[in-house]
Amino acid sequence: MKPFLFLSARPEVDAVGPEYESVRRAMGVDAGRLELLRLDAESLDDVRLDVAGVVVGGSPYNVTTPDAHKHPVQRRVEADLARLAESALERDLPLLFTCYGIGVLTRVLGGTVGTLHGEQASAVEITLTPDGLADPLTGVLPERFDALVGHKEATERLPRGAVLLASSGGCPVQVYRVGRRVYATQFHPEVSADDFVARARVYRHHGYFPASELRAVSERLAAASVTEPQRMLRRFAELADA
Repeated sequence: MKPFLFLSARPEVDAVGPEYESVRRAMGVDAGRLELLRLDAESLDDVRLDVAGVVVGGSPYNVTTPDAHKHPVQRRVEADLARLAESALERDLPLLFTCYGIGVLTRVLGGTVGTLHGEQASAVEITLTPDGLADPLTGVLPERFDALVGHKEATERLPRGAVLLASSGGCPVQVYRVGRRVYATQFHPEVSADDFVARARVYRHHGYFPASELRAVSERLAAASVTEPQRMLRRFAELADA
């Protein structure tokens, strides 16, 4: 069986390993089958994409940052992800963008990303659309479920041809699909509440919440009951292998 590839877009070393492990665990594959590439350190151009599927992790980068103010590494990462999206659509390669990646994909496909629908680190209720209930990936989830979020920007206008699969009260675009097998999710499907608490500690000075409120945020996250979103990643692996 072909391996899967996990692409990390996080410059913070302390967050890379835990995110990889969260994705691997949720997918239900062993470490020998989920390869890791850190896009902040290595270009995707150097990798042969002979894989069953690709999952793109989150990042503190924001696509709405003016290009002139983006670090050269961020500009390269976004160029790599843009080429990946285009290649996946051409090849029908299973691809799942999470959080930061949904903004990259939205812009590549001509949609609009803005800051109107940012959400603080918390658990929110997600509602599947009729298309989401019928979709082979999201259809394994209940119509309503809680998921963990934390983002400063979000999709404001879907790309042409995109199919909206899920929304929340504060963020109208939580999941969408383009083509047959390219997906993007605003919420984090990989994390448990404990995983997200650990991530909050790493990013407490990145503006997702006031650093002085870390304890309160951690307690709120730890109390959340979030179990359904991880089924998306296991289903992603199953569909890619089918």
